[in-house]
Amino acid sequence: MKIAVICANGKAGKLIVQEALNRNQDVTAVVRRENKSQAAQVIQKDLFQLTAEDLKGFDVVVDAFGVWTEDTLPLHSTSLKHLCDLLSGTDIRLLVVGGAGSLYVNPEHTLQVMDGPDFPDLFKPLASNMGKALEELRQRKDVKWTYLSPAGDFQAKGERTGSYLLGGEELTLNSRGESIISYADYAIAMVDEALQGNHNQQRISVVRA
Repeated sequence: MKIAVICANGKAGKLIVQEALNRNQDVTAVVRRENKSQAAQVIQKDLFQLTAEDLKGFDVVVDAFGVWTEDTLPLHSTSLKHLCDLLSGTDIRLLVVGGAGSLYVNPEHTLQVMDGPDFPDLFKPLASNMGKALEELRQRKDVKWTYLSPAGDFQAKGERTGSYLLGGEELTLNSRGESIISYADYAIAMVDEALQGNHNQQRISVVRA
């Protein structure tokens, strides 16, 4: 399978590249600057400069784009729209590294994690902008997308346990009452979805088993 990982130099992107390569997949890193991932094949280009021709021939495009500063947060929406426009009407699947703040905490799906009183104010702008990007993505019936939310505690340096529990739109806790997952285990789930493709036009979520 031919997989392109956009923003492959990031913490999540690097691990997704590594996981896919470990499974003998054909992986291309899409990076703005010098490639720091393990991928041998590289497209050195800014995300917003990518064209449909650049992505032609891939089976899956993984969007690991992320920004954190107040002035750049709207790029979560504009970058995703750009990628959707490039992949519109094609069979290329778009897998998005998402956030946990937009996961629902009630069966009626009226309350999200970010609405809770304990949700840190520091992360509300990020969660809100990522949630907005997800809602816009839901309107794209012309793209084969899947949005993968991590658990609430998304640990960049967490251990690779090799297992995870798959959830859906609601915040899922494991048997120990935890909402936690490492970037490494998240990468396993992302590559599993790339290979299996079971959740077209759906948001799914993962938590440590």
